[in-house]
Amino acid sequence: MPTPFHPFTPPHFVALGIGGAATIALITAGRRGNSSRTLATGILAFLNLSAYPLGQAAWLSMGDQKSIDHLLPFHLCDIAAITAGFALLTRRPLLCALTYFWGLAATLQALLTPAITVGFPHWPFVMFFVHHFAVVTAAFYLPMVEGWRPKLPLWRGPLEIYGCSVIYLVFAMTANHLLGSNFGFASHPPDNPSLIDHLGPWPLYLISLQVIAVVFFFLLTLPFLRKPNR
Repeated sequence: MPTPFHPFTPPHFVALGIGGAATIALITAGRRGNSSRTLATGILAFLNLSAYPLGQAAWLSMGDQKSIDHLLPFHLCDIAAITAGFALLTRRPLLCALTYFWGLAATLQALLTPAITVGFPHWPFVMFFVHHFAVVTAAFYLPMVEGWRPKLPLWRGPLEIYGCSVIYLVFAMTANHLLGSNFGFASHPPDNPSLIDHLGPWPLYLISLQVIAVVFFFLLTLPFLRKPNR
């Protein structure tokens, strides 16, 4: 029987510590420029684009039959990882914006309250943190290393990403209705404790999440109020 995961225990804190150190190391390497930047960008893009297939391999190593939620890349963090990988490779403004806002408003929360049932030392546990830290690192990396900035005026970026988030929510709810899944936790809260537990019953918590998302998106523009030094 696999070791169960429990949040806010030593394995959770160790994973956060290692992931945080890796984030700092990649950003530091990227800011050195030249070959270090190319290598750091390549590693980070690879981690994001390979997160889903490597996560699938990790779950298959457990040998148990998995639910549809673990088989299709329809969770927001799955889509965010793919988006982040292509954002790092192409520097497309919309992909960069999605990575920044989704990575810091949503994926970061997933690291603090992981929706995972398998603990260390099993591979799904390892890949969960690799996956989510890759997205969060990319969200910091794009503005700090690549010089990405949200659109001006600054209110445009949050509203644009909120519109994309609503489209994702509609997609997730449709998929859940057809497949009996729980993508985006749009059908019920995750099994592990999370922020959603404090936002009321379904479907009220979906409305609360929309309000929180808008607030977070606008807060994430505050670091860009000051013009960067030339």
